Amino acid sequence: MLFLTELHYNPGILYFQKAFEAQEILLEAHEHYQKQSFRNRCHILTAQGIRPLSIPVVKGNSKTLVTELEIDYSQRWVDIHWRTLQSAYGNAPFFEYYADYLKAIYDSRPALLFQLNMDLFKIFGKFLKLNKPIQLTQTYVTTYEAPVLDWRGELHPKKEPDNLRLMPYRQVFGKQFASNLSILDLLFNLGPEASTYLQNRAAFC
Repeated sequence: MLFLTELHYNPGILYFQKAFEAQEILLEAHEHYQKQSFRNRCHILTAQGIRPLSIPVVKGNSKTLVTELEIDYSQRWVDIHWRTLQSAYGNAPFFEYYADYLKAIYDSRPALLFQLNMDLFKIFGKFLKLNKPIQLTQTYVTTYEAPVLDWRGELHPKKEPDNLRLMPYRQVFGKQFASNLSILDLLFNLGPEASTYLQNRAAFC
């Protein structure tokens, strides 16, 4: 199976679970930007509950190719996001294990959202030992047939997938387990065990 999806900012747990199921990964590089999507936001768990982190972009609209979308650094979102991650996960078992690698990507400040998301996707792939061939689409194709699993637009911040029922794992905050979070939550809490968790079909029902 070839897993087709758009690039997300700090993608969710189900996103990577599907990636592990695939033989190859195909990333959409010819779509137009969609506002209020996971392309520029993610969900993390804080002491106050689930919180979205959103990257501001320059003139992002439905006519802008996602590969040309510029990040707006005038709003100092990098500092805000990093302080929030430190506050939320500073006491997580594996925060410091991954923090320097992630901070280096944030500090590199790539001009384009697509590049930032690609850099993060690659480092998560290394953390998770996601050894799959990765390709970019060469043109936009509306519909695909098997063996392509087309998951473009399947995950959205305002809609929790019906098939997202995760086996609880230890989290820093809350008495009730929180699902539909960024892969950061899984990595900071489980560390190297995150890869095993994602490949365990019993974790997803």
